[in-house]
Amino acid sequence: MTSAPLATRLTAPRGPLFFPVTAYGPDGALDLSVYRTHVRRGVEAGAAAVFACCGTGEFHALTPEEFEACVRAAVEETAGRMPVVAGAGYGTALAVRYARLAEEAGADGLLAMPPYLVLAGQEGLVRHYREVAASTSLPVVVYQRDNAVFTPRSVVELAHTDGIVGLKDGLGDLDLMQRIISAVRTSPPGGEDFLYFNGLPTAEQTQLAYRALGVTLYSSAAFCFAPEIALAFHRALRTGDEATVHRLLDGFYRPFIELRAQGRGYAVALVKAGVRLRGLDVGEVRTPLQEPTEDHVKQLAQIIDRGYTLLDAKTNTETDAKTDAEEAR
Repeated sequence: MTSAPLATRLTAPRGPLFFPVTAYGPDGALDLSVYRTHVRRGVEAGAAAVFACCGTGEFHALTPEEFEACVRAAVEETAGRMPVVAGAGYGTALAVRYARLAEEAGADGLLAMPPYLVLAGQEGLVRHYREVAASTSLPVVVYQRDNAVFTPRSVVELAHTDGIVGLKDGLGDLDLMQRIISAVRTSPPGGEDFLYFNGLPTAEQTQLAYRALGVTLYSSAAFCFAPEIALAFHRALRTGDEATVHRLLDGFYRPFIELRAQGRGYAVALVKAGVRLRGLDVGEVRTPLQEPTEDHVKQLAQIIDRGYTLLDAKTNTETDAKTDAEEAR
């Protein structure tokens, strides 16, 4: 665990937030060696944080022992260079257990996912996340999606709860997000320091809209298998390079999202397939998820190739422009 507060380290990230997949061997068992390689490559590629054992990491499919082993491995591979945030979920008792396991493994924070199955009211949801936050010294980011959707008033309560530092939105209701941000910002004291994340699948596709709300943090599943593309997009957003943003949205992200929509669970299964296509055998997804079809994997390979071709074309254009400028001098 690093000494700097998680919120401080995430305020102005230099790169995408990395949500590694969890690696399994041919027998379906956890493969920590390959997982370490995957995390290490992401760190070396320029990730700003590692979110271990979250949605893309198949939190739902891991035993507590596997979860702790993966979080510990991620902490060791990052070696304090960037924060490690671990998933925590299910009912309150199990979420508390996972939170404590993450703390014991050295994580810097928690991503608290929706409670399992139940449709709870606002009071129950707030109590659930407050109990998770009280169970550990780790700062908590609450994940809004599915059966955990909050009113602005509830988020104000969470924002003023000791240990809760942010909200990750996986719902995509921009009107609700604007009202939440406004409510928290105008609720003294300290609401202006609360963190917000775009947590929609392939968040790059919607990040222009989220940035208009002031939400600059977003998860990047594509970073798992195409880190150079994800980094180029992140850099283009940060520097206002709209041409690159639009080029990658049109030529890479939109086709990937359209392919992702062709199968249930593809938000995870296609990402793992992409990692395998790039040369690291992280195994298949665990049930109840299923693997993409052979044809869909071929289409994914073409989309990835297209994305890197777009990067090469941009590099060549910039090189030519620099040469022309030098010759003109």
